Amino acid sequence: MMRRMLSMRDLKPQDLQGLSQEAATALVAQILGHVGQQARDLEVQQKLLQRKDRDIAFRDAKIEKITFELTRLKRWKFGAKSEAMSADQRQMFQDTLLEDEADLEAQLAALQAALPPKTPAAPKAPRQRARRQALPDHLRRVEHHHEPEDTSCTTADCGQPMTRVGEDISERLDIVPAEFFVHRHIYGKWSCRCCQRQGIERLVQEPADPQIIDGGIAASGLVAHTLISRFVDHLPYYRQEIINARSGVHTPRSTLARSSGNAGAAMVPLFEAHARFVLSCPVLHADETPVAMLDPGAGKTKKAFIWAYARGELDAQRGVIYEFCLGRGSQYPVAFLGAAQGPPGSMAEDRPAWQGTLVCDQYGGYDPVLDKRVYPHRIAAHCVAHARRKFDELIQTSEVAKEAIKRIGWIYHVEGQFDGMDAQQRLAARQQLTAPLWKEMHVWLKIERKRVPDGGSIANAIDYSLDAWTALTRHLEDGAVPIDNNHIERQIKPWAMGRKAWLFCGSELAGQRAAIVMSLVQSAKLNGHEPWAYLRDVLERLPSHPNSRIEELLPHRWQNPAT
Repeated sequence: MMRRMLSMRDLKPQDLQGLSQEAATALVAQILGHVGQQARDLEVQQKLLQRKDRDIAFRDAKIEKITFELTRLKRWKFGAKSEAMSADQRQMFQDTLLEDEADLEAQLAALQAALPPKTPAAPKAPRQRARRQALPDHLRRVEHHHEPEDTSCTTADCGQPMTRVGEDISERLDIVPAEFFVHRHIYGKWSCRCCQRQGIERLVQEPADPQIIDGGIAASGLVAHTLISRFVDHLPYYRQEIINARSGVHTPRSTLARSSGNAGAAMVPLFEAHARFVLSCPVLHADETPVAMLDPGAGKTKKAFIWAYARGELDAQRGVIYEFCLGRGSQYPVAFLGAAQGPPGSMAEDRPAWQGTLVCDQYGGYDPVLDKRVYPHRIAAHCVAHARRKFDELIQTSEVAKEAIKRIGWIYHVEGQFDGMDAQQRLAARQQLTAPLWKEMHVWLKIERKRVPDGGSIANAIDYSLDAWTALTRHLEDGAVPIDNNHIERQIKPWAMGRKAWLFCGSELAGQRAAIVMSLVQSAKLNGHEPWAYLRDVLERLPSHPNSRIEELLPHRWQNPAT
């Protein structure tokens, strides 16, 4: 009876009749304890619900915030080109946007995965993802096979062995950091015991192979890596020292600098031969860009210049050459494009003065280079992209500028259809398709020039084109001449990137050495070579390679021994 009374779930009103005082007291205590426990359980559940409500509210707020950030990022992303940014700033901005977008999408996916399941809605079409570029075939593949532990059929009352009918393959890109290793050269010593018994010492040993740095510990691969890191990846020597130290290798920056200096000196004959090759073309691009050079006497830097020359963009053979100069005066291109006055025996000794069509902007420093009285076989071809920029600067305030941009855009669109043509075909196509557009634009610019006041910005933009119209349309007379000078501007871009990392060149000699290395490396890239593979092989072969066959090592003729 007492067990029944103390069971709260089975307790009925008639069970309370006839209870003794002791039993009633015990029952009341049990009831009070049960009620108290229910109150405590209810309080705990209430707190859990409140916490869950706060978590949901916080998660919803965070999802809303992340969604807003993603929307704003995409708006910035597609509106960045209209902002007042330089090309380098815009590239850094785009990189940051991509990083932030991936970060926010990952956070949003994690938050949405933690939400409680909702009522299934109508299935949505899967979002189209950009097709990922296939991983290069030449990369080493490490295969990981994944098979079920049990390949017996799991169907009830079956259990028979299953047959492999196919496979799915996914690939992930991985990397192993740079590996240092040591070339251990062992030179055996051979002695004649017979002659030794007769008192004649005769020892035979293979002579040491010539190295790019005699007595140094750096092999050609490490020297090439140092140069590529410095002049392609724009890493100063002190950063390279820190990176190498992570692999347990001590390479003081002084050692790295001396290795680069020795390699630069060894590549001078190759650089001179490369200059002869670049200047043997009938169409030449030219441009210049400032770099800072340390002036120890003044305790600050001063402005120097890199002059760049490249074979025509439409030339079948590619090459670019850089010259480090202390100024921007016309004497520098005049001297470089003139007959070389090298020391006796140098490769530059018999280099003739260059002649042909020079693609450049309208900077006055090129006027003496193109002086017809001195150089009758040189012709100027000015850059259409520079003329376009004059109007582009005014596109927000001038209807004439908008129309000029539109007309030049039509010309570029038609010019793009000539890719793959040879010079004769391109010339015929230009005469038929773009020459009428240029003629119409010439007439339109003359009419608009009469309508605008002198001295204004739009007047200056129009004059920039009209005053050099013959040179601006030179490409209509020669199918080998490109429409603009963008090709050489792309070759100058590595210098613009490098000067942000280097800050300055340490000396005039350092600037000249940088010009040598970057001329060869950038030309190797233009010819489709991997820069480190090219430089490593050249540095390996230079010490024993005859000067009479130095052209074999030029970027446009080099063949990768590994292939």
